[in-house]
Amino acid sequence: MKPRQKRIALIVGGLASLAIAAGLALNALDSNIALYVTPSEVAAGKAPQGKAFRIGGMVKEGTVKRQDMTVRFVVTDTVKDIPVAYTGILPDLFREGKGAVVQGRLAADGLFTASEVLAKHDENYMPPEAQHAIEQAQRAQRTLKQ
Repeated sequence: MKPRQKRIALIVGGLASLAIAAGLALNALDSNIALYVTPSEVAAGKAPQGKAFRIGGMVKEGTVKRQDMTVRFVVTDTVKDIPVAYTGILPDLFREGKGAVVQGRLAADGLFTASEVLAKHDENYMPPEAQHAIEQAQRAQRTLKQ
């Protein structure tokens, strides 16, 4: 084999290795990305099917029901409500009427099965996604009333 052919083979092998590594990295990132969707978007059918995603808003007053380790509650953006079921220990700051972001999957019956629940940090904090969702829903509601 000539030196030129060796260099070409080495370059082609390096490029192939780089392409395989990039493909594996992108595949790993894609499986770990959780999109954020508002309750209004979920109700409109814009939620990803068969993939994990996040919804956020306020935990609706009077909806938290505990049964053993399973907790059922409703997340709202003041326009639409999404029922949520979570099995596990909730964060200490999780409360009715406060902001929360939940990650999980939407079942065919409309129940959101959460794998993770994130709550606010202090009295004045609301997750940015939840605050944005509530503001969007309130703007849309004002637009409909006009």
